Amino acid sequence: MGENLTKSDIDKINEEIEYRKYTLRPKLLESLKEARAQGDLSENFEYYVAKRDNNRNNSRIRYLEKMITTANIIEDTSKDDEVGINTSVTLFFEEDNMEETVRIVTGIRSDSLNGLASIESPLGKALMGHKEGDRVSIKVNDNYSYYVVIKKIEKNVDDSGDHIASY
Repeated sequence: MGENLTKSDIDKINEEIEYRKYTLRPKLLESLKEARAQGDLSENFEYYVAKRDNNRNNSRIRYLEKMITTANIIEDTSKDDEVGINTSVTLFFEEDNMEETVRIVTGIRSDSLNGLASIESPLGKALMGHKEGDRVSIKVNDNYSYYVVIKKIEKNVDDSGDHIASY
């Protein structure tokens, strides 16, 4: 079984595949052709770079296509008053006496430094399905857990700026 992906994730992956196949690949092939025309390939750094870039692009296309074929499609819908995928949640961290806003996303979009928490992370798992005002225990491991209070939930957050992580 592959990654948990939403329909939106699949659409973004297909956009990237299309861009790589029909926009980037012709440019890379042209660079490769120009570098090859310069002569001796054994000492031609431009040829080496062009070949490497083309191979990376082709590998990324194969990786993304395989990701789609093995994906576990999940629904990104939840009730309006509860935490779900693509929901922004303002949390109050009791231990630190501070607030932070995170967005719950699928694993492929997670980026903790930019406030995108994966549904597979301890925080994401614990918050799913909870409502404003709920006090939620986040179990990090067998020895440590902490509590957060859900202060605010924003549904249907625009995900146009999200990226699909490059592996």
